[in-house]
Amino acid sequence: MAGVAHPHEENEWRTRKRRIDPKLDAAGWHLRGESGSRRTEEEPTGDGNADYALWLESAITGVVEAKKLTVSPSGVLTQAERYAKALPPGPYNFNGKRCPFLYSTNGEVIYFHDVRDPLNTSRTVKAFHTPDALREMLARDTTTAIEKLLALPHDHDRLREYQKDANAAVEKAISERKRRLLLAMATGTGKTYTLVNQVYRLMKSGVAKRVLFLVDRRALAAQAVRAFASFEPEPGLKFDKIYEVYSSKFQADDFEEDQKFDPNVLPNDYLTNPQAKHTFVYVCTIQRMASNLFGRLAESGDGGDEDDDTQDASQLDIPIHAFDLIVADECHRGYTAQVLSRWRDTLDHFDAIKIGLTATPAKHTSAYFQHLAFSYPYKQAVAEGHLVDYDVVRVKSDAKLGGVFLKEGEVVEVVDPETGMSKIDLLEDERGFQTTDLEKVVTSPDSNAKIIAQLKHYAEQHEQEYGRFPKTLIFAVNDLPHTSHADQLVTLAREAFGKGEDFAQKITGRVDKPLRRIREFRNRPNPGIAVTVDLLSTGVDIPDLEFIVLTRPIQSRILFEQIIGRGTRKGEKYPDKSHFTVFDCFDGSLLKYFRDSTGVTSEKPVEPTRKLEEIIEDIWQRKDFAYNVSCLTKRLHRVAKQLSGEAQDQFAEYIPDGDVTNYAKHLADNLKQDFTGNMKLLRHKPFQYLLINYPRPPKIFIKAIGHVDDVSSEWLIRDREGNQYKPDDYITAFARFVVENRDTIDAFRILLEKPKHWRAEVLKDLRQKLAASPFNFTPDKLQKAHERSFHKAMVDLISMVKHAADAKNPLLTADERATAAVATVTAGMELTPQQLGWMERIREVVAKNLTIEEEDFDNQPALSHMGGWGAARKAFGEDELRQLIQDLNEAVAA
Repeated sequence: MAGVAHPHEENEWRTRKRRIDPKLDAAGWHLRGESGSRRTEEEPTGDGNADYALWLESAITGVVEAKKLTVSPSGVLTQAERYAKALPPGPYNFNGKRCPFLYSTNGEVIYFHDVRDPLNTSRTVKAFHTPDALREMLARDTTTAIEKLLALPHDHDRLREYQKDANAAVEKAISERKRRLLLAMATGTGKTYTLVNQVYRLMKSGVAKRVLFLVDRRALAAQAVRAFASFEPEPGLKFDKIYEVYSSKFQADDFEEDQKFDPNVLPNDYLTNPQAKHTFVYVCTIQRMASNLFGRLAESGDGGDEDDDTQDASQLDIPIHAFDLIVADECHRGYTAQVLSRWRDTLDHFDAIKIGLTATPAKHTSAYFQHLAFSYPYKQAVAEGHLVDYDVVRVKSDAKLGGVFLKEGEVVEVVDPETGMSKIDLLEDERGFQTTDLEKVVTSPDSNAKIIAQLKHYAEQHEQEYGRFPKTLIFAVNDLPHTSHADQLVTLAREAFGKGEDFAQKITGRVDKPLRRIREFRNRPNPGIAVTVDLLSTGVDIPDLEFIVLTRPIQSRILFEQIIGRGTRKGEKYPDKSHFTVFDCFDGSLLKYFRDSTGVTSEKPVEPTRKLEEIIEDIWQRKDFAYNVSCLTKRLHRVAKQLSGEAQDQFAEYIPDGDVTNYAKHLADNLKQDFTGNMKLLRHKPFQYLLINYPRPPKIFIKAIGHVDDVSSEWLIRDREGNQYKPDDYITAFARFVVENRDTIDAFRILLEKPKHWRAEVLKDLRQKLAASPFNFTPDKLQKAHERSFHKAMVDLISMVKHAADAKNPLLTADERATAAVATVTAGMELTPQQLGWMERIREVVAKNLTIEEEDFDNQPALSHMGGWGAARKAFGEDELRQLIQDLNEAVAA
């Protein structure tokens, strides 16, 4: 552009006039200020002139040090500090500095330092604070507020100890004046609940007044609003009765059927004109806030199922002090998904304390939030009984591992992805498709059907064992019109299970009322199977979920852990939920790939893609010339691979024969030989338009209806470190554990040598030691392993131990063991009908507990309903009954 100086030619005066002055004017600091605020330039001090002074009423409240664009402002705050110390005496004196607020800037980057507290450090801000913002900061006593915060007791009776620890850690960090904090808490451990309590404590103490609670889905916004509305920070008082809770517009379907639908929509002037008197929480999606700040985001169009919360969002002029606390829930997502790449820009806009909340901290997330205040990982939550562990079913599909190969003459169905019209065709030549083409270019209905058949096999086993169908969530590759993988899986599941239309449902952003569908899946028997892409991958609370099926390839550690996190919660309707099962439809390769990753993944954020015209303009300005020419060359080669014949004809108007490949190949040399002439074409707007909007070849999608896939599966057992074992290998490890520890674990020695010492406390200790072992030997896992290896269901723990020590020992169920023990003890005894009745009830208790104790007679319904210990003592005699108990326990363990 004519008249615009190159950055290296821009002196300080030009930077001030072109960049700094407009920013000060925009913030309300005018040379001829009104309402008691103004700015002056070249303000005299005892140590030279300050570039700018910011006045409130009759006192200098801020000093701004300006530098030219090419100078970093990070190291020049000391110059502003020097001027602040040399100001004439006035109302302010903070360790010799006679104004409270210092700025340094080169017109693009602004550093700010509140020098009133020696613990405060400098930070970057996106704009200058307004006069009202500085007035509010001056009026607020942050030190006293933090003292009040630290004095509040951590005594809320609804919070677990680790949640209180999280609150204490956050508050300690804030007291140290840290402003970016990260909480890493495993999915299902009550992150939102913890932060709702945290927000209340910060508001009650006065540390925070205007709070932005950011989420990344409308479903999570509704969930957060419910959390604030239901939380009682004080006995008998709900949060939203103490402080205002606002949101964007919801629909009636966003809430449960029995919940009052009464959204409290935030007035726009709360954003554009923040007031010191305002005290509120605003629950908002990151997409909506980004739209308010920067304009609407473009849709991804990638076959995902994100919900849209920006339809009625307008761009607003929101000052940087609109909020003093921001809680970013699920803060990992915006840094790895390109469609949400404005996460960081949105957070950066506000000058506020920022608390990031995630179950899956990535290195770039930790780097942004700077201080990991608290961590409560999945393993610890499982060990402490707050979450459940998972089993693995490894599903092997030749198609998913090796792709699809179609022979000449094979029948296929060719689908037009634009219209959905299809036709049957015979292949005239063989065709091979890579695994990356599956469900995008080609699908194998046989492969998908056989995967569903494997799922059905395990679901029926689960139903037989637990008496209920396992709530199942299937993650599909996409939900595109006419070629939806999600639709295909739903249809196949309905056909395979034969339980009707409602039994298997798709829940993506493309269905009617998706949030209502999520609630139905969570609360009702149907659907028993839900198929999604992304919508249910994060944040949605479905405690009774027991099967997770991965039919889509996953490369993101964060996405993987979020998906697995859908199943980690303890059951709500099913309190006996001891675990959940993950079906890895890539022969276990997904779980293996992520198993050795650290808890903090090193995934890099996906940078926003530069526009083609931006790359061309950078070349024109000779900015990082070689790199940008290389970027443009790659873009052109990418274009060349996607050209239709029509497109090549159109390009022929600009380059020889419309040969984009040849043009890209020689671009660098041509620019060296004739920079001006070649740039004239590249900067030509119609040519740029064609480079973006060239006609593409018509897409086709192939249903390989004749393709036959080989699909098998295998149940695997995970130890504490995530290592996976086949049932036979798990039993071998258990046998080795028994042999190696028979002299150190009392229960082993009693079962194998001294059965007369068998008691309930011995069994309890045994279970604890087995579960605490590296192999996580739980009765449930051991039973399943024995069933698959020895075809014996419900083997009792005593049999497992004895069989591990000596394979000649039989494997019995608990019922068989109890029956045998009673028969041994009562052999030769003449029992009255009353005593026989008691013995049957005693047998039931032994079958349930593998022991019998005196207190069981009053605690176990089978015995207490017959009169308990007193009635049994009358029936047998006290001494005889005590001897009977001892003999039974010995017989059970023998």
